[in-house]
Amino acid sequence: MSTHTEPRDTSAVGKNPQKTNAIGAAMRVLSVLAGSDIAERFGLREPINRVAFQGTKSGFQTLGAATRAFKAVQGGGSPKRLSTPGKDYFNIAPDDEQKMIADTAREFSEEILRPAAHDADEAAVAPEELLTRFAELGITTINVPEEFDGAATERGVVTNGLVAEAMAFGDMGLALPLLAPSGVATTLTQYGSDAQQKTYLPDYAGEQVPQSAVVIAEPRALFDAFDIKTRATRSPSGYKLDGVKSFVPAAGSSELFIVGAQLDGRPALFIVESDTDGLVVEADPGMGVRAAGMGRLLLNGVSVPKSALLGEEEGDAAFAAYRDVVRLSRLGWSSLAVGTSQAVLDYVVPYVNDRVAFGEPVSNRQGVAFPVAVMATELDALRLVTQRGTSRAEQGLSFAREAALARKLVSDKGMQIGSDGVQLLGGHGFTKEHPVERWYRDLRAASIGEGIVVL
Repeated sequence: MSTHTEPRDTSAVGKNPQKTNAIGAAMRVLSVLAGSDIAERFGLREPINRVAFQGTKSGFQTLGAATRAFKAVQGGGSPKRLSTPGKDYFNIAPDDEQKMIADTAREFSEEILRPAAHDADEAAVAPEELLTRFAELGITTINVPEEFDGAATERGVVTNGLVAEAMAFGDMGLALPLLAPSGVATTLTQYGSDAQQKTYLPDYAGEQVPQSAVVIAEPRALFDAFDIKTRATRSPSGYKLDGVKSFVPAAGSSELFIVGAQLDGRPALFIVESDTDGLVVEADPGMGVRAAGMGRLLLNGVSVPKSALLGEEEGDAAFAAYRDVVRLSRLGWSSLAVGTSQAVLDYVVPYVNDRVAFGEPVSNRQGVAFPVAVMATELDALRLVTQRGTSRAEQGLSFAREAALARKLVSDKGMQIGSDGVQLLGGHGFTKEHPVERWYRDLRAASIGEGIVVL
């Protein structure tokens, strides 16, 4: 994150409400960051204060404190939805606020996540202190509307994608449990009912963000997110859920889940609190993203009230919400794959330039230089498709094609980048001395992941 802030002309800000809202949101994220020990450690407090000072010229708003309580709140009004920014073009250059947030996440991932990644992968669990320190950044608040003490005034799909990419550059396994609560906040904001938002969203606007996740995946071969086996059946008090869910980050410490289940032959989403009777959590570490502390949810006649159906509307509305959440999560996984693929490329290039064989760098040989060039080319393709998808989603346009293409590229090219990274390091690529073997395993996980990171 730059330590120099150019003076900005704010004379026109008052005339542009969209710019005022964006700067207000960024200022509130800055206020949280400036008060954290992370700012002190990285020497960021002074530049942050300078940015904040500039921001006060156009209005400064502080974050409200939230208390932990999932106490049901009655609705009655209209749910709060974030508006689209109104752009009608695809621009891959982040604006000042997006760059500030993405740079903060990148700094955190490089300085804190990457050094902790090896041990977390071995232990198959994310250190609790990392979850706490990430909450101090206030990143989750950019997905919570102002009405619930959040920092959001309009949809931030592009920003969320940039944050996911930056976090995965440090470590994808650790990024998952850190970003999962933001996915829940996004889902509640965009598809929750008024009562559901009032009950849960205030907890996502403070530093004590509840560990939670959107849970779609199931443990079976050739899993199809639109043909899930978990079932929701009606009961006198609401619904009963039965099935098994997998790929749940920090499952043992989570307080809230948004679970996909079939209702009347079509998938829908249900809010399930972790202390609900019949819900059992099992550890389920796998080949990749081990640091995420993956687990399974066993749903044995789990009873939830009628108000647990996301949006509290059955039929087309419930299915449309589920469909969009799956597509947004696929863009989220693609953003993670971009970040990890970039880490592989950045690690491999200096390695092949520095390693000498037969009197010259191995990068001088076509058998090495060509695969590196292909890695860079495929990475650019994956990044551009992903960013086009997030841009269209943010504008309220159809992004189904982009989400499908991104998932295909992650499955084919993301895994290939990881595999080539291991190959280019030779025997070193197979050892845990270098992080590329872990990134390869994580990229394989990105090709099968569903849910969790909802942009």
